[in-house]
Order: sequence, then C-alpha cells, then structure tokens
Amino acid sequence: MNPLNFLDSDILPYVLPVLIFLSRVIDVSLGTLRIIFVNRGMKFLAPIIGFFEVLIWLLVIGQIMRNLNSPVNYIAYAAGFATGNFVGIYLENKLAMGVTLIRIITQTRAKELIQYFRAGGYYVTNVPAKSNSGDVEIIFLPVRRREIKEVIEMVKTFNPNAIYTIADMRTVSYGAVSAENKHSMWHLPAYRQLFHFRRKGK
Repeated sequence: MNPLNFLDSDILPYVLPVLIFLSRVIDVSLGTLRIIFVNRGMKFLAPIIGFFEVLIWLLVIGQIMRNLNSPVNYIAYAAGFATGNFVGIYLENKLAMGVTLIRIITQTRAKELIQYFRAGGYYVTNVPAKSNSGDVEIIFLPVRRREIKEVIEMVKTFNPNAIYTIADMRTVSYGAVSAENKHSMWHLPAYRQLFHFRRKGK
C-alpha cells in the first residue's frame, strides 16, 4: 500500500485511535521534558524538542478534525494525554538531572552528620540556630538529584526526626562542587548531562 494513501484507506478508522494515543503520549512526554530543559537552561535542546512536540500535536489534531464523528478518537486523545504526563514524569525522575540544595535542621548528632558528609566529599555549610525546642543546627548541602535518596536516608540514620527541605538549583558555582567530583556531571554543560553516562564505582 502506498503510504500516501494510508490516510484514505479503510484500515485507518481501526488503527487511528491507537496512533492518536501513542502520538499523544510521545507529544506530552516531550512537552514535560521540554519544560524541564527550559528550567535547566538548555537553550539549544529545548527548542528542538519543542519543534517535534508541536509537529506531532498538529498531526494528531489534524486527524481528529478529519474524523469528528468518532468518539473513540477523543477517548484515545484524552488517554494519551494522561499517560503522557505519567511517562514524562517517569522519564524526568529517571534522568534525575541537575543539582538540588538540601536544608537540614537537626538537634541530634549534628556534628557527626556534618563530619560524615564532609568526609564523603560534600561541601557542607552549617549555621547554629534556635528553634522552639532549643538549639539546632541548620545544614546546607548541595547534591546531585540522583543522590537525594541516599542523602536523606543517611540524615534519618543520624536523626529520624530531622527536618529537611529540598530545592532545585538552576546554576551552581565552582565552590559548591565536591573536589572528588571535578570531572563528573557537575561540570558538564546542561545539554550534555542528558547523554552522559558514568561507570558505577567498583
């Protein structure tokens, strides 16, 4: 069958809902990644993704407009949009790009926690403060997003009742980089982080 005649074939009504669903999943997933890349300052990669995102969306909308009498197409469109959001968030979590700042407020074993992170090569800034329950230590810890889980687990090991908040950081100065990670993803341009893979430590 000539690909140019596919849109006018008798098969199209049966496969169109599936194509709409899959196209919408890809479209919305790309949109989610594009927003993330814009926030990360990826000024070259974000427009490229935006181009394909809009192109797919226009193709899907065009087919729906040509088949307005099929409720299945609307359901496929909505289902694809919902699934695309899930897939986009999943991909974003898997990529775990960028750097975050973890603020930790602890009243128990603060010095031990600070020494642990500094011994691990992290740059730690701590400030003594007072809370309603007494003296506390505020710890500022910049970490890569992929390290958040293990850092939080360690914080809870030292103090299960510690308070912590996590904030994304768009840019990080050289002084925030661990000395042992000088050649890791900290120093890669944002668009290269997406395609960079490191060997796991032995």
